[in-house]
Amino acid sequence: MVPGLSAVQDQHEVRFHTRLLDAFRGAGGRNVFLLGLVSFFTDVSSEMIYPLLPVFLAALAPAQTALFIGLMDGLAESTSALLKIIAGSLSDRMQNRRLPAIIGYAISTFSRPAMALAGGPLAVVTLRFADRIGKGIRTPGRDALIRESAQPEYRGLAFSFHRAMDHAGAVLGPILALLILMLLTVLSPHGNSANDQEAGSLNSALLFSTGEGAVPVEHLRTVFLVALLPGLFALLALFFVREPRHEKTLRHDRNGSLPRSFYAFAFAVFFFTLSNSSDLFLVYLAATRFQASSAALLLLWVGLHITKIIFSLPGGSLSDRFDRRAVIIAGWLVYAVVYAGFAFATEFRFYLLFLFLYGAYYGLTEGAEKAAVADYVSAARSGRAFGIYHAAVGFAALPASLLFGWIWTAFNAETAFLTGALIAVGATALLVFVPRPEVAHSH
Repeated sequence: MVPGLSAVQDQHEVRFHTRLLDAFRGAGGRNVFLLGLVSFFTDVSSEMIYPLLPVFLAALAPAQTALFIGLMDGLAESTSALLKIIAGSLSDRMQNRRLPAIIGYAISTFSRPAMALAGGPLAVVTLRFADRIGKGIRTPGRDALIRESAQPEYRGLAFSFHRAMDHAGAVLGPILALLILMLLTVLSPHGNSANDQEAGSLNSALLFSTGEGAVPVEHLRTVFLVALLPGLFALLALFFVREPRHEKTLRHDRNGSLPRSFYAFAFAVFFFTLSNSSDLFLVYLAATRFQASSAALLLLWVGLHITKIIFSLPGGSLSDRFDRRAVIIAGWLVYAVVYAGFAFATEFRFYLLFLFLYGAYYGLTEGAEKAAVADYVSAARSGRAFGIYHAAVGFAALPASLLFGWIWTAFNAETAFLTGALIAVGATALLVFVPRPEVAHSH
């Protein structure tokens, strides 16, 4: 070895580890890591159940499945969006972020597995409603916790790490549910014949069919009950999260108005979200255009979440190093290009390429948007600001998917995706004129 080379390498390693440790501490350290674990386990629990709900509802109400699915998600998400504004304002008044987070996570943790006991579709809708109420209560306080735990120059990294953990849970949840269903199918007393031990038996679980040979309702109930365990792990991690120390603020500081620039940013996000239809349409495109099997669709869904994980931390770090608004603009433009690409992707390899790039859109925007919210407002008003931000996304999400679905049905998939791309370009142009945060580094 060249003399002195080893010493230089050692110095580089020390500097790298020092920067890594500084980034960990600056991005909220212990608190943000624990909140990441909370979201990871919560999403494992949620994604073990949510993809199976259409099958479960089909078994409980075969003739009205579509009606109850629409009622379930439409009512739940709209209520959750409104509740986030109220919950965020309350967390500011209480000057306590941890308590609303604990209450919200607890409601969701116990309402989701309770679906195993549902005897009819209305019970499922009610419990899903309770789950979303929990989400509405916890989300603004949790994001305010991350904002107050992380140093301003590491906010993008902190929020992106949290989103990466969330996506990791979304990957593991469906896989665990699938493995449990396959195991239950093998162990079922009705599955002991030689034929049932073959792939056909496992395919019933894999494909989640609702017709003949569908997954027994009892097996679905078992999965729902098992989903309680990761939810309990999430609550356990949450109890170790500490309320950040901050000076008691004056009443007028907590109740004062938010900057106009923040409302302009929130409106731009609302406008963009009108272009951002459900990701399930991407799966449906693969099924209709390329005749992908149900197993392939499941792999595509998992793969999409993996790409989100890959791009999350780099995207958040970019938003800390450069103008956050510019990073978000880049992400929205990537979205527009990808949606236009989906419109014209006639070969499966190009579809996969655009699906991978779609993860880059998430990486550039998810953490950066939340960090931008934190930049626009003071700590005393961050709960209300995050509530308004999440409400803007929630209120736009439903009409976005309805519009996209209607255009697809009335015209074709190409027109639907191109419309989404055009709306995204319009929102991006609007964001260019939104003022930069005036309090970008207030902590």
